[in-house]
Formats: sequence, C-alpha cells, structure tokens
Amino acid sequence: MTVMEARRIRRDFYRLTNPTEEERFAFTEALEYLICETKDPGAMLDLGSMYYEERQFSLALKYYEMAAACGDLAAISNLGYIWYYGRTGEKDYEKAYHYFDRARKMGDLVAAYKVADMYKNGYYVEKDPAKYRAIIEELYRKLKDEHDPFAPVPEVFTRLAKIRSEDGETAEALRLYDRARELLSRRIQAHPFFGDLNIMKWMIADMDRLRPLDTKTIGLYDLYALLSAPALVRFSFEQTRHEVEAAEEDGGIAVRLDERWFRSVDDFFLKAELDGEKLTMRCEELREWEVLSWTK
Repeated sequence: MTVMEARRIRRDFYRLTNPTEEERFAFTEALEYLICETKDPGAMLDLGSMYYEERQFSLALKYYEMAAACGDLAAISNLGYIWYYGRTGEKDYEKAYHYFDRARKMGDLVAAYKVADMYKNGYYVEKDPAKYRAIIEELYRKLKDEHDPFAPVPEVFTRLAKIRSEDGETAEALRLYDRARELLSRRIQAHPFFGDLNIMKWMIADMDRLRPLDTKTIGLYDLYALLSAPALVRFSFEQTRHEVEAAEEDGGIAVRLDERWFRSVDDFFLKAELDGEKLTMRCEELREWEVLSWTK
C-alpha cells in the first residue's frame, strides 16, 4: 500500500452508504497505514470514531488520545464522551469535565452543551440549574438559524424544549422538538449512528407526552412510540407494501420487518434494511403508513 492508495480508500469509504465488512476492513488498514506513515491526526480521529461506532471503546480511546495529543478538537471532545458515559467500563466525571471544558474553550459547541449537562446533574461540579439554562440559551442563540444537520441543533433544541416545557410553554417546546426532529432525521439518513438514534428515541418519547401520537399522520420515527407495545404497521416502498410487527417476547419487545426479526426496537432501527440500504436511509421514500393494531 502507498499513501496515495490509502487516501483513496479513505476517500471512497465515505461515499459508501452501507459498507460491507470487507470495505470496513480495508478502511481500517488504510487508516492504520496513514497513521504509521504520516502521523495524520485526522486518520487517528477517523479510526477512533469507527471503533466508537462499533462499540469497541478501548480502541476508540486509544486513537482519540493519539489525535488529542496532536491538538485535534473533535478528539478532545470525544474523550469527554468516553469518560462521561464510562464507555470503557469506568465513569470519570473529572476527566470528562476536563476534556469537555477544554474543547468548549476551543469553540466546540457539542462540548459546551455537555458542560451544561454536568452543571445540570452536578457531575464533578456543583449542581447549578441557572448555569445550565444560561449555557443552553446562549447555544440556542448561536444555532437558531443553523440548517446543517450535523451541527448540534437537535441536542441543543431538545434541551431547550424541556426547559420550555417545564416553564409551561408547550407550543414553543413542540416547535423546538419538531425542528430538532427534522434535522436529526436528515443526519441519521446520511449516517445512522447509534447515538443519534438514541436521541431520536428519547425525543419521540418527550414529544408524545406533550402531543399524543396521531396514528393517521405517522412517519418512520413514530415507530419508536408504536413499537414499544404490541403493534402491526404497514407502509409502502417503491409500490410494494411492507409490514412491521412488534410482539412480546421474553419480557421484552421483538420487532419483525416482513420476514426478518430483530431482538428489540433499537436493534430494528440500527439494522433493518430494504433493498440493501438501511431503513433509516430510506426514510423519505417510505409512504402510505397504516396502523393496523396498537396496544397503547
């Protein structure tokens, strides 16, 4: 392999919508080669992010630390996530705060709302609801006109929506949730990361508490609410009808898309495919939703 070949593999990988295991392996080898030969912190970050997405968190930590040592902002922020959530088996809020606050001071908006979370929850720092609100309000002012789905708009808007809801401003909270859902759906459509799917799941639950689900006007992500109990739903894709069923199994809910079963709702959203593409990537192509049965 040469540096030029490794860079080509890296570039081509990001054009894939549903890479195979072989393509992932080639991508990993290319990044490892670039790290060895060029000491490129971007390659370190990319490899760490791939391992994070695959839940190989010890390897993610290794490469994030390498990139952070080179001053990579995203890697510094991502190390905060490693320690905040205890991804390698141990939570360390002091380390999490250190990395998030360092990234925040470098201008990272993602790290800024995580610092806010630490003030809200009293993790490492004293609990300070007023400081939490102030940081989120400031981030909203910076992001209110942002249209990039990869900007932290959904994360900030959902936090502000909860604040507005607690203040009794239900209409404004729902407006913020609707905007967050739109942008997050576009982000997931481009790249179905498990963390973003979790944000969508929690958002749907919050929205459902404020505005009961209208089964006549549902979309893909309303299945988070529908499939939490036994249900049967149909939809169309390219003039073919498909069926989604939620059924009780071993104390939980298993989900079926046509003939394939998934062990949970989360597993369904992460793995379900139509014609070789993730269902989440087909989101805007799914039509004629019909709820045949639903146990609320």
